Amino acid sequence: MFHLIFGLPWLVVLVRFIQPLPWLWSAKAVLAILLLLASQYHLFSRISSGSVFSPEFPRWLVIGFNLLFGAIILLAVLQIALDLVSIGLALVKGHWIAVPPVVRYAMGVTALVTAGIGVANAIRVPPLKSIEIAIPDLPPSFDGYRMLQLTDMHISRLFPRAWAEAVVEKANALAPDVIVITGDLIDGSLENRRDDVAPLAGLSARDGVIAIPGNHEYFFGYTGWMAHFASLGMTVLENAHVSVARDGGSITIAGVTDLSARANGLPGPDLAQALKGARSDAPIILLDHQPREAQTAAAAGVALQLSGHTHGGMVMGLDRLVSGPNNGFVSGLYTVGGLQLYVNNGTGLWPGFALRLGRPSELTVITFRRKG
Repeated sequence: MFHLIFGLPWLVVLVRFIQPLPWLWSAKAVLAILLLLASQYHLFSRISSGSVFSPEFPRWLVIGFNLLFGAIILLAVLQIALDLVSIGLALVKGHWIAVPPVVRYAMGVTALVTAGIGVANAIRVPPLKSIEIAIPDLPPSFDGYRMLQLTDMHISRLFPRAWAEAVVEKANALAPDVIVITGDLIDGSLENRRDDVAPLAGLSARDGVIAIPGNHEYFFGYTGWMAHFASLGMTVLENAHVSVARDGGSITIAGVTDLSARANGLPGPDLAQALKGARSDAPIILLDHQPREAQTAAAAGVALQLSGHTHGGMVMGLDRLVSGPNNGFVSGLYTVGGLQLYVNNGTGLWPGFALRLGRPSELTVITFRRKG
């Protein structure tokens, strides 16, 4: 399905951009074939690994595919905009106006450069983002408590061992009190990713490293991955919670499985089970990969929910497409009843569309404050 859908932008580029160029047919054919191959990136990914979510090519080739694939999408959008402007001018002037070749050249360069910037933004080690969140009934001993959220790392051929090592080094240098990972740690089988995820064993925080599954864990052998994450020193919460105590006060960190679990014959998110036995006087911090169930968490008395999944929409404007399936929660801090929801843009992102424009990745340090 992916290769059929993403063939459409290539068709727009072929008919409306390449065909009118004043080039030899042989040159236009070479460009058309190159872009056709790039438009079938997801098909080649499926052939390489059996999944569109795990391209098993050399990293430089994954980057190249994303660069050209992104350029095709952007160029198709620019070409459609040009055609709309041309139609408008034709209606006003009463005749069709020929588009000078230089305009198309400028569009091509713009699309390629913009895609290059987008890919560079996507694959970098994320910058630090620091926020403060006031939490009702937070014990005095937790005022100033620092939680580092990592999410949507999608460790893969695009985000390999060297990238993971750099993220771990930067995360540890921040000296957080606790590290939480809100799903989609990997893209690929345990056999293919074992070496790439190994650096995560080096993550260190006073109160440990706590992780939950995202939807992508279910694509690649869920049970094996959960066991492997635990072997790396993570506390994996599957509809469960832990209590963190400090100087007579405590907070509850709960985690649920992903909404895609049931489709894979596994237990879906169960907030009641996750909170069973939790202290009634301890504020609840919920880790839920997808943000769409925030209303349910608010009704259960959760103080703060941390989510990912959306990648912040990746490209400014695409958040409109991402918003609907996620009940309007795409990026940043939201208030839902008495709940505060933070939707993280992500540490990495799916290697199938690795562009970020106006929606930067982030290493997010959340500092808890007592609410007035």
